[in-house]
Amino acid sequence: MPSSSTGGGRMQGPSTFDKWKMGAMLGGSVGLIMGFIFGGFNIIRYGAGPNGPMRTLGQYMLGSGATFGFFMSIGSIIRTEGNSPLITEAYARARRPPMVVPRRYTRRPEDTGKED
Repeated sequence: MPSSSTGGGRMQGPSTFDKWKMGAMLGGSVGLIMGFIFGGFNIIRYGAGPNGPMRTLGQYMLGSGATFGFFMSIGSIIRTEGNSPLITEAYARARRPPMVVPRRYTRRPEDTGKED
């Protein structure tokens, strides 16, 4: 029976490139939908112009999809880059409750309120 090439049968998560592709596809599809809505509204409101309705709507959709897909892919890469143990430790340190240290206060004789 051939051995598993995944290192003992352990599952691995998606690579950074896979996450980049997923962010680009998700952002592109959301951008296409938003371009369709915004472009359709502008065509209804202001008219299609010299390019015609289909080309104008396509320009809105492609421009919006490319822009949003680009930024979503960058955001997904930035989000996955924080796997450093140093960053994880700093995050855990920032999230723990504050340490309360009792104040060492000694009363001076003039603070007692007694007047001689």
